[in-house]
Amino acid sequence: MAGIDNDLEEVMGHLGEFGKYQLFQFLLHIVGALTAGLHMLTLLTVAAVPETYICAPPGTNLNETVITNETFLLTPELDKCSYKDSYNQTMECDQWIYDRTYYESSIGMDWNFVCTRRWMGATAQSAYMFGVFLGAVTLGSMADNYGRKIIFYVSSVAQLILGVSVAFIPEYYSFVLVRFLYGYFGSAGAYITGFVLSMELVGASKRTFCGLMFQLAFAVGFMLVAGWGAIIKNATYLQVVYGMHSALLLGHWWLMDESPRWLWAQGRIRESLAIVQKALRMNGSTVILDVEKYTSKGKIKEINDDEKAHSGFDLLRTPNLRNKTLNVCFNWFANSIVYYGLSLNTKSLPGNPYLMMFLSGLVEVPSYIFVCLVMDRWGRRSLISGLMLIGGVCCVFASAFSEEDSFILKITVSLIGKACIAGSFAIIYNYTAELFPTVLRNTALGVGSMCARLSGAITPLLMLLDFLDPKVPATVFGIIALGSGFTALWLPETLNKPMPETLEDGEEFGKGDTCFSSCCNQRVVDKRSYQVALEKMGGNAFESGDSKA
Repeated sequence: MAGIDNDLEEVMGHLGEFGKYQLFQFLLHIVGALTAGLHMLTLLTVAAVPETYICAPPGTNLNETVITNETFLLTPELDKCSYKDSYNQTMECDQWIYDRTYYESSIGMDWNFVCTRRWMGATAQSAYMFGVFLGAVTLGSMADNYGRKIIFYVSSVAQLILGVSVAFIPEYYSFVLVRFLYGYFGSAGAYITGFVLSMELVGASKRTFCGLMFQLAFAVGFMLVAGWGAIIKNATYLQVVYGMHSALLLGHWWLMDESPRWLWAQGRIRESLAIVQKALRMNGSTVILDVEKYTSKGKIKEINDDEKAHSGFDLLRTPNLRNKTLNVCFNWFANSIVYYGLSLNTKSLPGNPYLMMFLSGLVEVPSYIFVCLVMDRWGRRSLISGLMLIGGVCCVFASAFSEEDSFILKITVSLIGKACIAGSFAIIYNYTAELFPTVLRNTALGVGSMCARLSGAITPLLMLLDFLDPKVPATVFGIIALGSGFTALWLPETLNKPMPETLEDGEEFGKGDTCFSSCCNQRVVDKRSYQVALEKMGGNAFESGDSKA
């Protein structure tokens, strides 16, 4: 492909696909994915509200009231949100008694996120996601301009401080503000930047594996939320434990290196070569890089300082980049809204909520294994489209089931949908990183993640629409997923193609390549190749009419 920096590819080629150095750096990067998955869904336990609760009329001593499961079963006439006063008038409830079988304490019960106050719990989760939304685009762009490493580490320290301090906020609106900042640094900076660092370091044949391992680490973080929640019953202590996981990232400043590709793109070739030479030694290679040769070539190609800085607007300046950006953004939006809709809905499943939450994360594992096995055979485009279409169908079918239908069938369809969406969500990270050039790669991932977090932020609010009809949220999610699966067919394939480096590369990459054009072009190529072969043999089947093509 025109525009690829052959010198850079030659230098990176000396490293091999996945040596000891890449493995060590990858393990450092992936910790950011684990903490991101954990921080993202902490409210499922810290602010949990039991499905079973009743209104406590004025005069009820909540400290002395003992509620058992039998209380709820034997008093079905009790209203959850209102009570009758001494004049037999219906009054809105302002205190509640909760079934504490699984949750001994939570912010949701302390601040009563029920009835007309349900919006408070949804808003707290949305605030976190809006923080991720803003952090995805701003921190992603900053990482492209100022470096991956500095943004990764600043985000790591900030998420540790915010993750612990949010446990001690005594007032709701201050809590929401800190949750917003927690999201800004907790899941945007370290996760996206760490992902890009890995994608720019490993060989093309290992990008799929590494990208899927990032998604798996995120799912493990989700399962840790359930595991710690089952062990630690005090909500304050539980949030502190969640926040302390970010301490695992404190040593990264001294252990983790900047991206050689990013340094090269910035014209800092000596620094890039120094890191690659260090990596070669760790990998056991005897190759000695000719620093002066590459540096002198780099000076010839060096761009002006005012051309080095790029922003998200560059993704929209030229037609091909603009079309890819809009299409990818819609896919991020759709993946996220369905993924988080299904994840947040685990509390409605019967049985131990911690077990249901754990299984919701566990079901992603076979999906990632499947994607890992077929992604480098089938390609990105057809796989992400197929999984989104199946996931959308599952959402629509799940919403169509009535209460009388088999519960096992509903759960099975929902879990299949979750597995499909998890798989497509895993692909979109790799796909986006491969579609866009180095100078905009982190920005593109940031913008895509921004769209995902925007939909993730509105997902808790959409869940409130179940008061109209329980089928509404799942139906909306399904329609969006179906639309996304269809539009993905217009994206270019990236399998076994070199990653673009400059803006010009990014604009030329994949021009005219859609699912439909690829099928048609393949037929044309095959036909022409067949004709050439026949002409060499002295015949022309197309002119003689002997062809059955």
